[in-house]
Amino acid sequence: MQLAANQLGNHLARGLKSLYTLHGDEPLLQQEALDAIRAVARQQGFTERTAHTVAGAHFDWSEVLAAGGSLSLFADKQIVEVRIPSGKPGKDGSVALQQLAEIAQGNDSTLTIVMLPRLDKMTKSSAWFAALESFGVTLEVQPVERNALPQWIAQRLSAQGQRVAPGEEGQRTLQFFADRVEGNLLAAHQEIQKLGLLFPVEGAGGGVLTFDQVESAVMNVARYDVFKLSEAVLAGQALRVQRMLDGLQAEGEAEVLVHYTLCEDIRALKRVKDAMAQGRPLPMALREQRVWGAKERLFERVLPRLSVATLAELLQSAHVVDGIVKGLKQPDWPSSGWQALHRLALQLCALCAAAPAGAPVRPRAS
Repeated sequence: MQLAANQLGNHLARGLKSLYTLHGDEPLLQQEALDAIRAVARQQGFTERTAHTVAGAHFDWSEVLAAGGSLSLFADKQIVEVRIPSGKPGKDGSVALQQLAEIAQGNDSTLTIVMLPRLDKMTKSSAWFAALESFGVTLEVQPVERNALPQWIAQRLSAQGQRVAPGEEGQRTLQFFADRVEGNLLAAHQEIQKLGLLFPVEGAGGGVLTFDQVESAVMNVARYDVFKLSEAVLAGQALRVQRMLDGLQAEGEAEVLVHYTLCEDIRALKRVKDAMAQGRPLPMALREQRVWGAKERLFERVLPRLSVATLAELLQSAHVVDGIVKGLKQPDWPSSGWQALHRLALQLCALCAAAPAGAPVRPRAS
């Protein structure tokens, strides 16, 4: 049975199952889901806990199977936790997990929890994952995307009795907070807890946080990756793109990796545009170029804004920047690789934010 993360509380209130599988790449949310299951289990008499971490191809699954199948009438109820950091249990592990899922049925004295990272489509289609899903409850922990982060922060503040000022000031505060912690949810959680200590609800403000309080207290702990940079560029978010590039540079990210990501987006846009010019429908062209998910929606919005000639110019710019990040000098371009990457990213970003060709121009308010 599949379960969304926000459904876990209601699910546990109705009763505890004997097998849970948690998977996703957000450590904070996965740990909170695990803590919630453990808390209910302790209330129901599960006093013992054993943990197994699957490392290497020669992991001995016999102990896990023995623990999962324990049915002693005199032993305390136990929790058996199995962590598979790689998400790949191997051939022996695949068989063992299917057996573990089956023996969990009807075993009221053992609660089995399997923890996995984010899984790809092929792994979710495997026999062992299907068994875990069929015989137990699977919960996918989704990351909090940037556009949902201010609301997530507001909910966490509310849970500890705090809130931002109403109206535009409050929205500005939440956006600032989100900028400071983007891509680092665990640190965001810690910064929220810190605000609870610094500005207690019983203080003069009565739980209302001002922009100045948040600005002075919340550290810049944002963490960026090149894939989120790609989405920000295609979404035309220029200020966020500049922030992310500065963050990636400060974190020591390789210039060639950032260039490769931007260049791949430009190439994919060009290939899809060429396919459409040859008569292929947009959905088919996107599938052929393996563009899906959030990027698929961005491509659908951006492509009407980009002509074939514009994409050719972008490809030429990408070629120039390729030489710069490898140490070559180019006339009329910055000599620094990061400065050249800023110029390329913002060039594409501006085009993605522009109005589509043929769209009516709204008159500016006087």
